[in-house]
Amino acid sequence: MPRKPKRPCSQPGCPELTHERFCDEHRKAEARRYERYQRDPNTAKRYGRAWKRIRDRYVAKNPLCEECKRNGKLTPVQEVHHILPLSRGGTHDESNLMSVCTPCHSSITARDGDRWRRSRG
Repeated sequence: MPRKPKRPCSQPGCPELTHERFCDEHRKAEARRYERYQRDPNTAKRYGRAWKRIRDRYVAKNPLCEECKRNGKLTPVQEVHHILPLSRGGTHDESNLMSVCTPCHSSITARDGDRWRRSRG
C-alpha cells in the first residue's frame, strides 16, 4: 500500500519534506523544547535516567507486546506500560510493568481513562 506523500517540516522556515511532524534535524530540538518548557515537572522527575534503565532491562526480558501475544500476534514492543499508574501510587517494579506496542498502549490508556481524565473539583 502506498504511503502518504511527504509534507513540509513543521519548523517555521524549514523546507525539508518528511512523513513525520518534524524533519530529522528538528525532531530532537522539539523534544528538548517540550521536555524543558511543556512537560509537567513531576512527570519529568518520575521518568528520569533510572526509569530508562529499568525500561531497557524490562524490554530486554519481554521483547514482544504482551497484549498482542495474548491474541496470537507477535508484535515488537514499543512502550512499557505501568499497570497501576505512578500518579495513582504505582511503582517501577516489574510486577507493575507491561510490554506493549503503541496501538495497544493507546487502547489501554483510553480504556482506563488515564490520559484524558479531567480532574473535577
